[in-house]
Amino acid sequence: MRTRNGESVLARAVRIFEAFTPEEPALTVSEISRRTGLHVATASRLVAELVSYGFLTRDADRRVRIGMRLWELATRASPSLSLRNAAMPFMEGVHDVVGHHVQLGVLDGDEVLFLERLSAPGAVINYTRIAGRLPLHVSSSGLVLLAHGPAELRRRVLDEPLHRYTPDTPATAARLRAVLVEVRRQGFAYCPGYVHPDALAAAAPVRDASGEVVAALAVIVPNEPGATSVVPVVRTAARGLSRALGAPDASRPRQRPGDAEAV
Repeated sequence: MRTRNGESVLARAVRIFEAFTPEEPALTVSEISRRTGLHVATASRLVAELVSYGFLTRDADRRVRIGMRLWELATRASPSLSLRNAAMPFMEGVHDVVGHHVQLGVLDGDEVLFLERLSAPGAVINYTRIAGRLPLHVSSSGLVLLAHGPAELRRRVLDEPLHRYTPDTPATAARLRAVLVEVRRQGFAYCPGYVHPDALAAAAPVRDASGEVVAALAVIVPNEPGATSVVPVVRTAARGLSRALGAPDASRPRQRPGDAEAV
């Protein structure tokens, strides 16, 4: 069904879902109306229908949030579920060693999307969260995925303005290009202070049965001397996860057309 302006009801429902953010998971109908551009009566009617199906839910104060039914369906059908299940034993092993943050990220558009994260009380600051996103050029996971991704993706990212989080963020095309070359040469990304001065991240590629890089396994620890000791830990875990996914030889990078000129 489409509205008079040609927009489908489904498109309007999607706009409602996208109004919620990790920082603001609960909204009033009026706030949803403003964020979506929908008339308040239309927003109220659609919210009520989505609540009836369990895709949205209402708090005691009548504020609206994403419902458990939507989470259930998304989790049940998610292609990332097998990746997360395979990754957890390796992530738990790394977490036992480093005692800070361990996370799993995948490429989604021009960003890294984090599927899973393990943390601990008192761990170093970390801006990522499960189902959170970061630009590819600022995080260790993003740099691994960008370095091993399609050449067209790298060209697109290098042509765009790059946000600088700290003085150490690779926020120019020349600097980012050099970082990507180093990531491919070393087989891992090492990012001291790229997102926050107090945090250091290291990530290694995770490959599937075809040898393609499908994820990045990363740790975030304090940015201090001796942090390089986490690199062999995360690389070993990423190779183990790659073997669990059927990668023929996780230690030998797979060359794809366009890689040589990509950076």
